[in-house]
Amino acid sequence: MSDLEKIKQLRQSTGAGFKDCSAALKESGGDLDKSVEILRVKGISKASKKMSRVAKEGVIALSGDDKKTSILEVNCETDFVAKNEDFINFVKELSEKNNQINSDINELNKSKMKNNKTVEENLVSMIAKIGEKITFGRSKTLNHTNLLKYHYLHTVVKDNLSKLAVVVIIKSSEKSENVDLFGKQLAMHIAASNPISISPDKIKKELLEKEQELITEELKNSGKKEDIAKKISSGKMNKFKEENSLITQDWVMEPKKKVKDIINELGVKDLEIVDFCRVKIGD
Repeated sequence: MSDLEKIKQLRQSTGAGFKDCSAALKESGGDLDKSVEILRVKGISKASKKMSRVAKEGVIALSGDDKKTSILEVNCETDFVAKNEDFINFVKELSEKNNQINSDINELNKSKMKNNKTVEENLVSMIAKIGEKITFGRSKTLNHTNLLKYHYLHTVVKDNLSKLAVVVIIKSSEKSENVDLFGKQLAMHIAASNPISISPDKIKKELLEKEQELITEELKNSGKKEDIAKKISSGKMNKFKEENSLITQDWVMEPKKKVKDIINELGVKDLEIVDFCRVKIGD
């Protein structure tokens, strides 16, 4: 086999560039197996150097079946790479794998891909090949057996990959066109309004404490009497809860109404928003 044929074979099996394959063959004395190992080590070295860089671009992948749906954020450094075919195919396979293992990133890294290499190994190769830092961001699996699932993708890159993805799960004994329309619109509402919880009482305690600290600091030097400052503080906290809870937000399609008003108007007694997830690239 000629050197050129060996280089071609190496490129096909490793995805490395012409220069790297040529250098590895020279270093190994023409041994293909040793060349693969040299390229693997070089790939790890290249990847580790790139991991200190900032990766805020990428895609949000949505995948699922009748029982569950998963969202996975995969970050890279530039929008150019986010649209690269190799990157897109890599993320698509990752997305399916992620849904199978319920968004456990540690398990995902150890999982075998179609080429019989682990996700971790393929990630190193992809970083070395593409030349950018690639990382996994947020991920979540939502179970919806016997429930209604709706999703919305904004700025679609390709198929199930986008820049912003929303999944919302609804419980309802009634499945009608009106309920379906509400579910689809609710997913769009979540994309636009970015709620942090379903209802005010479900906002995490640490988020409320942080907001209270910011309000207290803001009022500290206002010169207002203590009782007035307390009233203002209470009002600001109530407004924060209302604006950031899904059911008390202004309905995007009809801002004079709240989401809970739209639910009441549907007239479905047991309709309930069970869960939702919204992920925007780089947030």
